[in-house]
This record gives sequence, C-alpha cells and structure tokens, in this order.
Amino acid sequence: MQQPAASDRSTAVPSLYPSQASLAADSYYTYRVIEDPEWSLATVPHLTELCLQHIVHNFEKNPILDHLLPEHQRKVLDRLSTGLPLAVTANLISDEDYWKRCCTERWQACDISNYGDSWKQMFFERHLENILKCFIPNITDPNQVLELIPLCKDYVRKLEVDHFLPPVQMDQKEERDDLSNTGSDFGFGEVSIHHYDLGVLITALPHLEELHLTYGVKDCGMNFEWNLFNFTHQDCCNLAVAVKMCHNLKVFKLTRSKVDDDKTRLLVRNLLDHPCLVELNLSHNLIRDKGAQAVGKLINHSRLQTLDLCNNQIHHLGAQALARALAENSTLTSLNLRLNCVEDKGGEAIGRALLTNTTLKSIHLGSNNLSEPTAMLFSQVLAQNTSLMSINFSCNHLGLTGLQLRELFHPGKPTQPGKWHPGRRLPVLGLLPLLR
Repeated sequence: MQQPAASDRSTAVPSLYPSQASLAADSYYTYRVIEDPEWSLATVPHLTELCLQHIVHNFEKNPILDHLLPEHQRKVLDRLSTGLPLAVTANLISDEDYWKRCCTERWQACDISNYGDSWKQMFFERHLENILKCFIPNITDPNQVLELIPLCKDYVRKLEVDHFLPPVQMDQKEERDDLSNTGSDFGFGEVSIHHYDLGVLITALPHLEELHLTYGVKDCGMNFEWNLFNFTHQDCCNLAVAVKMCHNLKVFKLTRSKVDDDKTRLLVRNLLDHPCLVELNLSHNLIRDKGAQAVGKLINHSRLQTLDLCNNQIHHLGAQALARALAENSTLTSLNLRLNCVEDKGGEAIGRALLTNTTLKSIHLGSNNLSEPTAMLFSQVLAQNTSLMSINFSCNHLGLTGLQLRELFHPGKPTQPGKWHPGRRLPVLGLLPLLR
C-alpha cells in the first residue's frame, strides 16, 4: 500500500485539538456580541443601590423605611412620589422635606409660618380644607372625610373654611328658576338647605385649636341665589354642639354667615364656661341687641381675651349689656365694636364701665354715631384708666371735645394721628379726620 506523502499528512488528517489562533478568534466573537453595545462593567449598580430602587418602586405595596440606615432613608425619601396614597405615607413619613415637596407641587403659595412652621401640618390642614370646600351634601361620599380622620388627626391644629356648598336639589330647580327673577332677589321663597355637619370631624381632632368658618359660596357666578348663603338653624345647632365638645379650641371665628340673635344665643349657650376659648370673632353678621346681651353674659362666663363684633347691628341696649359685663370682667383685653350703632347712650355706658375695668387694653368704637358726650366721658376715662393702650374713634362726630381729647394726650401735635404721648403709651386713633 502506498503511504501518503509527508507533505499531505497535515491536510488529510484533521487535528483533534483546535489551534490557539482558532480559540482566540472564536473567543472574540463569542464574548463581544452583546445586546447593549455600550455595556460596561463599570456601570453596574451596587447591590445596595438596586435594593433601594426596589424599595422605592414597591413602596406602596411594601413600605420599608424605619429599618433602613439614615443615609439610605434619605435616598428613599428623596425619590418617593408625592402621589403615594396618604394611607401609606401619613403616619409613616415625618420627614419635612418630603412634605415640602408635596405642598409645593400642589399649591403655588406656601407660607408655613401660618402652620406652625411645619410642612406636614400645612399639607394636612389644607388638604382637609379642600375636601370640605368641595363637599356637596347628599352627593359627596361622607367616607372621604371619615377615612381621612385617622390619617390627619394628629397634625391638624387649625381649620379655615370660607366656602361651604349647599346640597343640590334637582326636584326644586324649576321652582327656584321661577323665583330667581322675583321673590328670591328679595329673600323670599328661599329653600331651607343645610350644609355639611362638622360635628363628627372637629370632635375627632384632638389638637384643633382654631376654627375659622364662613357659610357661603364663592365664584357662584350666574348661579347666584340668596339661599346659597344661608346659615340655617340646623347648621347652627350642629356647629354649637360640635364646638362645645372641642375642649382644646382657643380661637373661634364665624364671620359673614348671617348669624342673627337667635343663632348667637344658641352658640353662646354652648360656649359658656368653655375651658380654653380666648378669642371669639362674630364680625360681619346680623347680631342685634339681644345677641349682644348673650355675648355680654359669655364675657364673664369664659376666659375670653379678644372679642370682635365688628359690622353688626348692635344699638345702645346691646352696648349697655356689654358695658355691664366689662365693669365686672378681668380677662378681656381687646374689644372691637366698629361699624355698629351704639350711639352716645351705648358709648357712655362703655366709658363708665372703663372707669372700673383694669384689664381692657384696646377698644375700637369707630363708626358708631358717637358725638361730644361720649368724647367728654372718655376724657375722664383716659385720665383715670391706666391699662388702656389703644382707642379708635374714627368715623364719628366728636366735635371740639374730640379735639381737646386729642390735645390732652398729644399736646402741640394735633395733626399727627397715631403718635405716642411721651408720658403714656396710648395712641388715640382716628380723631382728627372727623372733628366736625
């Protein structure tokens, strides 16, 4: 048998082992064909970072925060969405930076100085206020408010609601349309409508200290009707009971709500001997003498320090009742009766009360149809009473006696209202423009 030539052996018999060159070529093509041509080992995140990303992405279903290291908590909080359900974040996240993001992304104007310098307090107070302003009785689900109580009750200290929507009564729409151009323009034919009962809410807020309310509708436009601004008797009953149960309440303001004498007496009845109330504001309402008499009783059965009855319909009988209370009172420091009609009978009664009162520091009697007799009595008051710091008699007709009163405390400077007398810290405001 003919043997193959030596030169043919390498080509005829294949090698059982690949050459180094072949291995190198195969390795190059095997390990460099990848999905991402920009992939690099240097960009692989650390395991810690991957874990934090997972926590953030699954925070709603599995909120993990307290068990993390402080630096890891910071990274998670900075990445969390402000749209997470409050049921998840309310009682878990206390970080102010997170709640600052929640506030600034939702509202343009954010001044935390009105909210105890707390972003979290600001968020929950304004969020609750928005829900109340949009609540429509018989349509809105009450659970929207009830479910929020356990989430916000530890953070709400003040509520300011200047807008309450009445219930929509579709069956009476045609009747209201018929009255819109006749009786309803004069207050006739109004439909009795009640607003949301705040009782369940505010009695469940243990830290609530201030409550500012106005029963009315903003931006009603062409849908204006007088009954949109009714503070009904039932509304007053509900509110009075709720305020009585709110034992930590310090400031109560119910303004521009058509509060009349009957409603005032109902409110006062539930505020008597309140343990914490120090400021009451019932300005811009319809309170007359009987309502003022009820408030006079409250002055000496509470811890009131500030009372504002501006722009009501109080005459001399109501002012005399307030004066009797002032004569015996030792807590009230500020009284505002501006824009009433107490006249000289009421003004003199208040002046005589201030001859014995030693706690009142500020009184506003502007625009009360006062004249010289009241000015004469107050000249005596200011000579004896050393506790008064500010008196405002603007928009009255005090005549020459008013000018003498001004000269008594500002000698030589009758044309500079509001200046301080060098011997006593008492500005007699608003005299000169109406000395006629």
